[in-house]
Amino acid sequence: MDPIIDKLQTLGELPAADKLLLKTVLSDVRSVAARKDILREGDKPTNVHLVVSGWCCRYNIVAEGARQITAFLLPGDVCNTRITLLRQMDHGVGTLTPAKIAYIAPSEMDELLARPLIARALWMAGLVDESALRAWTVSLGKRDASERVAHLICELFVRLGTIGSALANGFDLPLTQEQMGDALGLTPVHVNRVVRHLREAGLMSIRNRTVEIADFPKLQKMASFDPGYLQTIG
Repeated sequence: MDPIIDKLQTLGELPAADKLLLKTVLSDVRSVAARKDILREGDKPTNVHLVVSGWCCRYNIVAEGARQITAFLLPGDVCNTRITLLRQMDHGVGTLTPAKIAYIAPSEMDELLARPLIARALWMAGLVDESALRAWTVSLGKRDASERVAHLICELFVRLGTIGSALANGFDLPLTQEQMGDALGLTPVHVNRVVRHLREAGLMSIRNRTVEIADFPKLQKMASFDPGYLQTIG
């Protein structure tokens, strides 16, 4: 499995030569334990970081020390594509599970960006990230707790499906209720109540870190989830 190829091909077909080049940038892959920072707010990294395996997140820490997760990063996701254009990180990136992270040198990134179709796919991936952030903002501002959880589950189901990591009617979810709450603006207790409500409604359940979706169309309708913002072709 080549996660960067799987991810970028959900946004457009790549020729064989571009796929071969993408494989070469995964030569420096490092293992990182769970709950470790890859990048911190204020860092000035030179390498671009790519998630090869495991789950990571973007986050910010508020003055009181609470964490707001602003994105979940899955295999194939690039953590800091535009870092060469910015002075420093305005957020942190950390692992949620044990992960493998590829470190891509600036010269390698320049080589990738010199390929028009790769550059276009990376640009589109950045636009999708921005679309997802807007969708999360709508959830936090206008959706109730049940709709927030349902929308997140729908989004993860579609994203994991496009890279071949979803099950027929669900997916493995290695997140704690605290981590879900940090993304959804809910307490772990509230997340637990919502999941129980969705299970009793016959829509979905979470057992042993696995999501089982009983009725995706109804879950999608409840969350007002339109996958168009993810721009996938797979």
